[in-house]
Amino acid sequence: MSRRLLTALFLVLSVALAAGCAGASGGSESRPEQDARLLLDFAPNAVHAGIYLAKQRGYDDSEGVHLQIDTPGSSTDGIKALLSGQVDVAIVDIHDLAIARAKGRDVVGVMALVQTPLAAVLAQPGVKRPRDLEGKKAGVTGLPSDDAVLDSVVAGDGGDPSKVRKVTIGFNAVQSLLAGKVDGATAFWNAEGVALQAKRPGMHEFRVDQFGAPSYPELVLATSRETLDTNGPVVRATVRALRRGYEATINDPESAVSALTDAEPSLKRALTASELDAVSPSFTAGAAYFGELNPKRLAAWATWEQRFGIVAQKPDVSAAFSPETASTERDSDPNA
Repeated sequence: MSRRLLTALFLVLSVALAAGCAGASGGSESRPEQDARLLLDFAPNAVHAGIYLAKQRGYDDSEGVHLQIDTPGSSTDGIKALLSGQVDVAIVDIHDLAIARAKGRDVVGVMALVQTPLAAVLAQPGVKRPRDLEGKKAGVTGLPSDDAVLDSVVAGDGGDPSKVRKVTIGFNAVQSLLAGKVDGATAFWNAEGVALQAKRPGMHEFRVDQFGAPSYPELVLATSRETLDTNGPVVRATVRALRRGYEATINDPESAVSALTDAEPSLKRALTASELDAVSPSFTAGAAYFGELNPKRLAAWATWEQRFGIVAQKPDVSAAFSPETASTERDSDPNA
């Protein structure tokens, strides 16, 4: 082989290697190698365990996205944070997503954290069933979804929601019930419900999907349409990392509790473990895989959402959610 030919081959290889290195440093569809900010919906609790385990085990880094987990302040609005570009992804309540879209805000659900509603009506021991709340005081936070949950639970038991005396108590369901200020209150059964039972066994818990509501994903990972369109690799890498974190949480809950309480030392391990034990079945209940956004379930939710007045028009499920993002890379994974 001539020296001229060897020189030419060397130059071609050098250019190819340089291009490969440039592509690696700049990231790719499968490994974007970028930072991303994830905003929680509430103070860290057991429902977020998979996020913290993913971070502790470096699943985010191995997927090519370097997550920063932000906790919300008292005035933090996840939807606004997404639309302003303050964060890349956020955990949002599905009702907040519906309300935001009804106002013209183009946010998109890209992954389900749970497959069932977490909303419930907690009640005093003397309230044996939801319709017993007729003529009694029931606490609500003031959010539209609270009224819908209370109405759905009471109506689902054959009661008349208009006969329930609603009292706005903010996010103080446990304190209000323990103090006897209300006979019932809307709350999340996976958090306030567990805490209430630990303090006062015998309290009743009426989950909304046991009284007329369909099974729907209460909490979803969301992003803005702009972010999904322009920075899709980061969103998809985040989905992959969180899926791995929650799958590991299901298989190894003790490690998930440790990851969460190590990151948030103020959390009590025993209570966190009880909360995780309660909510874990909801991570994949009725789903083909963690994170699935099932169009049929979402369509049933959209009908319920309009029926109980959370939004005036039925949400457009095809525009509000991206099931293909939730299933990213599963089709190509033989172990999926």
